[in-house]
Amino acid sequence: MGNSKKKKENIILHIDMDYFFAQIEERENPQFKGKPVVVGADPKEGKGRGVVSTCNYEARKFGIKSGMPISRAYKLCPQAIFLPVNMQLYKRVSRAVFQIAQKFSSKMERVSLDEAYIDLTGRVGSYKEARREGEDLRKIVFEKERLTCSIGVSKNKMMAKIACELAKPDGIRIITPVQAAKTIASMKVETIPGIGPKTRQFIEKKLKKKDPQIRDALVFSKSELADFFGKRGEEFYYKLRGIDKSPVEEKKEAKSVGKEHTFQKDTRDAKMIIKVFKRLVGDVHSQVKDKKINGLTVVCRYEDFETHTKQISFDAGKYTEEFLYKKSISLLLKFLTQSNKKIRLIGFRVKIA
Repeated sequence: MGNSKKKKENIILHIDMDYFFAQIEERENPQFKGKPVVVGADPKEGKGRGVVSTCNYEARKFGIKSGMPISRAYKLCPQAIFLPVNMQLYKRVSRAVFQIAQKFSSKMERVSLDEAYIDLTGRVGSYKEARREGEDLRKIVFEKERLTCSIGVSKNKMMAKIACELAKPDGIRIITPVQAAKTIASMKVETIPGIGPKTRQFIEKKLKKKDPQIRDALVFSKSELADFFGKRGEEFYYKLRGIDKSPVEEKKEAKSVGKEHTFQKDTRDAKMIIKVFKRLVGDVHSQVKDKKINGLTVVCRYEDFETHTKQISFDAGKYTEEFLYKKSISLLLKFLTQSNKKIRLIGFRVKIA
C-alpha cells in the first residue's frame, strides 16, 4: 500500500460486495452454500406479496433477480431457501467492510451498504499499482470478513462502476483512459447512469433503431442532447464518451425515517389508501417529532410493480404531524389521479436535517 511520487493521475476504485445480503447468510449458515438462497420476504406469508432483496448466483440460474415479486421467485424455484431481511446484521458487516476500505484512501464515498468509490489519485501513480491496491483490498476483506467482493478501477466514477460490473463476481477489472470509450461503445445506452427505459425509448425514436448501443448515440451533438434532455443532456454527451466529472465525495450517511405498507390485495379504494397513509405519517412523526427535518418523500408501487416517488423539500425545522400530512397527502393523491392502475404499496419517509 505504498505511495508514489509520480505525476498524479485521476484513478478511481469502485468496490461492490458480491450478492451481499445472501452472501452474509451463507457465511452465517455454511449449510446454505451451493444452494439457491433468496433474501426478501416469506413467499407463503401474506400470499407472497413482498419482493426479492438479494439472491445468490445459484438462485439467479433459475431467473430470480433483485426487485422481483417474491411470488414469482417462488414459482421459478420453490426449492430455494427463502430468508427474511436481517438488516441489523447486514449494517454491522457493512461497517466492518468499509472500515477496511477506508484505510486505502483518505476520500471514500459510500453509495449503499455494499458499494463505495475510493479515490486513489495521488496514492498510486499507475494502473498497475491500482490493481495491486484492489487485490490487497479484496484479499483483506476476504480474510477479515470471509466475503468476496468485485472491484473496478478507471479514470472516473462511472467507468470504475462499469469496470466493477464487468469484474463480477469475485474479480477485478481495470479500464485505462485509452480503453474507456472503446470498452463502452458496444454496450446498451442504458449502461449510462440516468438513461432509463423512457430515455432509451426517446433515443430509439430519434435514431430509428431498437436497443441502440452507446456508439449509435454518439451521432448526437451536445446541443441536440441539451435540447432533448436539458442539463442532463450535456451530462449524457460526456458520459457517452466515457467522461464523468462527478467527484468522489465523502458524504454523511443519509438520514431518513420511513415506513411502507403493502396491501393484501392491489386496490383503488381511495378511502382505505388514505387511511393507511395517514397512519404511516403518524408512525413516522412519532419517531421524528424531536428532530429537525427538511424534506419528505411519498412512495407508490402500482400493481405492475412500477414504483414512483414524489418528494418536496422545505426549511429544516420541527414540524407537526398535521403539517407533514398536509404536505404529503397532495403527493399521494397525484398517484391516484395520474393513473388508473391499482396500488400495491405506499410509503412515507422524511429526511433528517
